[in-house]
Amino acid sequence: MITQSINHPTPPYAHGNFEHYEALGWLFKRCTILLPTEDRLTLISSTFSQMPCFKLEECTAAGCLGFYGYGVFLKTMIWGWDEVEWHRVFNFLCSFTNLLPKIKMAVTGTPGVSCSLELQLRLFCREVLLDPLDWLDPWPGKDILFWLTRILKPWPMVLQARLLFILYGPLMPDGTLAWQGIVEREMSHSALWQMASVIVLLYSNLDHLTDWTTDTMQTILEELIVLPEVWHMENVARLFVLCGSTVCYSFLANKLHNGQLLEVSRLIVHIILVCEKDGYSMNWVVRMVHQVCQGFNTSERFAFIQRLEDMFSEVTMELIEFVTAGNHHEDMGPFQTLRSLLQSRAHFHAKFLLHMFLQNE
Repeated sequence: MITQSINHPTPPYAHGNFEHYEALGWLFKRCTILLPTEDRLTLISSTFSQMPCFKLEECTAAGCLGFYGYGVFLKTMIWGWDEVEWHRVFNFLCSFTNLLPKIKMAVTGTPGVSCSLELQLRLFCREVLLDPLDWLDPWPGKDILFWLTRILKPWPMVLQARLLFILYGPLMPDGTLAWQGIVEREMSHSALWQMASVIVLLYSNLDHLTDWTTDTMQTILEELIVLPEVWHMENVARLFVLCGSTVCYSFLANKLHNGQLLEVSRLIVHIILVCEKDGYSMNWVVRMVHQVCQGFNTSERFAFIQRLEDMFSEVTMELIEFVTAGNHHEDMGPFQTLRSLLQSRAHFHAKFLLHMFLQNE
């Protein structure tokens, strides 16, 4: 009964194919209700440890959905438990799967070399713990935050950034993590959406987290966007557009506070470009730039705007040189990017001038 439909699920793959795991979770929950938590977890271990589908790197079947089934069972069984018991569940899972040593191996090695282990960790952590079951909790942010912080907490910030990429980073068409893809080419907003969402989740709950602060998140973001090398600039910009105003402004303001005017100007130019390409409102960028300007005195404000204008020219010239230097007859991407940049510059200036005019009325 436990291994039903895991290696050969009935298409289409949907929650309905795993109703028996939900039922099994409720059965375990009711049958063991009088037992201490440790005994209940020991019973789970003795049952599930016999099957490789529920353990890291032990099932060789292609497309095995054992982690998803295990997640349905476990989330159903522990539904309604308090955080003290959830801590015991996490410790149990670490022991049951040898999770922490495997994470250490993945985050300290060369990105992409242990691609099988990276994907196994991603699947296990996401499907067993992080990805919510809508029918149990329609507002799962608190649950996700608990499990995510337990997974991240043992590691220094640079490794937390690596682990966030493993868990939520974009994937290539072959299913491997896009370590090089995010460096070499533009990624779609859908590829970066999950990573942006989890960053926003952490940022929006900093008041309730004892081990993470705004400075902590700033450092993690700084590390993230250079993994494994400096990202394609449009991917950095698109991530911050998806993260929204609070995260974006916090990141830009911190960089400006540290004197990184050049980097901020380049990032803002690419944010403007991404908004033009992806159809986001240019008013959002204008408000962001205006908010950044509020931290300057008058002379600093003019210097910042001048630096932004110079950066527009630099990026435009870089694109023109790239387009004219190579053979791009079959690849229209660089031409379209140049066109979008010129349009975005015009649209930004029009909106910015209107915004300043209205501010002065």
